[in-house]
Amino acid sequence: MHLIRQSLCSQGLAFGLCLMLASTPVAARAQNGWLPTSWFSRTPIDPQGMFPLAENDGPWLVMATTFRGEGAREDARRLVHELREKNKLDAYTHEKSFDYTGNQQGLGLKPDGTPKKMRYANAEEVIEVAVLVGEFASFDDPRGQKMLAKIKSLRPESLSGGSGKSQSFSDFRKLVGLDKNTSKGPMHLAFVIPNPLLPEDFFTRQEVDKFVLEMNAGVTYSLLDCPSRYSVRVATFTGAGTFDQKAIAGGGKDAKLESRLVEAAEKAHQLTESLRKNGWQAWEFHDRESSIVCVGSVEQILLPQGTGAASVNPEITRIVNALGPDPAKLANGILMPKTINGVMLDVEPKPIDVPRSPAGRR
Repeated sequence: MHLIRQSLCSQGLAFGLCLMLASTPVAARAQNGWLPTSWFSRTPIDPQGMFPLAENDGPWLVMATTFRGEGAREDARRLVHELREKNKLDAYTHEKSFDYTGNQQGLGLKPDGTPKKMRYANAEEVIEVAVLVGEFASFDDPRGQKMLAKIKSLRPESLSGGSGKSQSFSDFRKLVGLDKNTSKGPMHLAFVIPNPLLPEDFFTRQEVDKFVLEMNAGVTYSLLDCPSRYSVRVATFTGAGTFDQKAIAGGGKDAKLESRLVEAAEKAHQLTESLRKNGWQAWEFHDRESSIVCVGSVEQILLPQGTGAASVNPEITRIVNALGPDPAKLANGILMPKTINGVMLDVEPKPIDVPRSPAGRR
């Protein structure tokens, strides 16, 4: 099987995609993201549900509006339910609390040299609830920009008339002139924001370019499809050669790959298949210089313990112990990598960031 060669055949990929769409049930395509889920029946909405935002609700969302103070949760809940039921949007709430009580360090020093203590004029704890709509792969995702325009033009009943009890809603009505005739929608100040629950380094993760994306397009168990943040790299196959860029640019029949790079891709594919048959959640990934095989899908490398310390995720430990060098031989000073069906694994399996595709999907 020549995975890399197949990735260069754009016409063949397009034809295969058509066949896949024709042979896949409509409901299955909807579940896999091929068609909008709003075309199909949804699960009943819990009338009391707040639909709290989660990490996997997309890296980018539209911030529709926020509510603050007494009644904030109820106002947010009513808006989320209306957006979900009436407009069929994936709306969520995200809550934060702000503590303005207690002493705060002020500017300057007292005569005795100690820092000045100050208090907020309104000493209180404030609850703020945001309503967000998602989910989108990037800031400039066309779907996100289209949704932003839609949100700005909507006129939800929960944001009209005498609706809304929270303080920010009252301020909001005055700001946008809801008590007057206006051509602007009540959410015309909406904007696109990153998911606030994602780790700070999420957007610095490796992002593959279009060419590498095409190299992995025909792969059944691609690392790009791994649903979690991390996976454990267990094998690396380096191709000493590279692409014949001039031949590829010329578009002739002589365009080909260096043999060692193709061999690396085929070994990675064979190992992935073998690991899958043995019950491992294996993934393969190919780029311009090498192919790798990873195992597992975890969100965190370190997990907090009851003592306050952190320890390595047990799933990572299990994978490393099972697919790393034989510990008995290591104790005797013999470093012997494990082999599976004649394919040698890495001496030191270790967790890596799962690469992202530019559009958030393959």
